[in-house]
Amino acid sequence: MDFGQALAALKNGHKVARVGWNGKNMWIALTPGSIFPAHHARAGHAAKHRANELTADVPHDGTELQIELLPHIDMRAADGSMVIGWLASQTDMLAEDWLVLEQQEA
Repeated sequence: MDFGQALAALKNGHKVARVGWNGKNMWIALTPGSIFPAHHARAGHAAKHRANELTADVPHDGTELQIELLPHIDMRAADGSMVIGWLASQTDMLAEDWLVLEQQEA
């Protein structure tokens, strides 16, 4: 299937991969967006930087400050690590060797 079909599969909760990827067990999946309390942001993460901005920029009126994490595509790399915010190369976008691996777990 082509990249457009792979994106549709991602949006339907599937993991997808390319036959032409060199690494074994590589795949991508859509991570849905979420909203969480700013105080849950962990040190060293981008969300913590955003939480610090919110704390500095927003007058504190007692309401809970929230971080909004937008939907994005993540990849399982060949070494088992997770690549957060994977971006398709032109080769990936033009490839027609995409396949559905399985439905994401809920």
